Amino acid sequence: MVKKKLERFAEMKSFDHVVEPLWDEVYNKDYKLKGRWASDFFGNTKPIVLELGCGKGEYTIGLAELYPDKNFIGIDIKGARMWKGAKYAAVNKIDNVAFLRSHIEVISSFFAAGEISEIWITFPDPQIKKQKKRLSSARFLNQYKEFLKPEGLVHLKTDSVLLHSFTMDLVRLNNLNLVYASNDLYENLKDDKILSIKTFYESQYLAYGLKITYMKFQLNAANIIDPEENEELVIKEIQERQLTRTNQIKR
Repeated sequence: MVKKKLERFAEMKSFDHVVEPLWDEVYNKDYKLKGRWASDFFGNTKPIVLELGCGKGEYTIGLAELYPDKNFIGIDIKGARMWKGAKYAAVNKIDNVAFLRSHIEVISSFFAAGEISEIWITFPDPQIKKQKKRLSSARFLNQYKEFLKPEGLVHLKTDSVLLHSFTMDLVRLNNLNLVYASNDLYENLKDDKILSIKTFYESQYLAYGLKITYMKFQLNAANIIDPEENEELVIKEIQERQLTRTNQIKR
């Protein structure tokens, strides 16, 4: 297993569409591609879409194949997982996709104001006991707002009732523009072509009868703040996660 990981890490370094900056290149400073992804990396003026916590890259790749008129960047810190999507993009010569291996906590170091058109957050860790670490928390949304276009969308797709409810409460509290929301995505949007894209874990959740939620909204607030935590939902989520682990659903 260790040998395979090392081989994948080595191969990742050979891919032109994979960016793996050193920590001292991004910590408390701007990365060299900030504000220059379209011109210097992709070599075009197409809109750029981010997927945060892209894992194996299924969604980044799927979106890139569906929308050749846009550029897509998948971001994650786990290189062994990311290798799968990066490898697929290399073999299939998908030129509108990139993978950025870094911590999302320093995402402001990578993108300039108005550089990003959309953000996808697909099946992130709901961080049940750590509200501020949720990728849809005020801590992160205020960072995204720095580089997302004013009319840009944030998409959240999750199996977590807690995370969906928390984000809905945040949207309402801050009077953010909620474009669409569903508590049962595959029941309410049966004909949407985006539904053809499923991650490995999403397929597992659906097989066990779990509902997938989805929402998209805009960051039209000067300073976003978090809602109060719903402790009942936290307890319920912990209990449900214990049950799914028993059924061998793993993140």
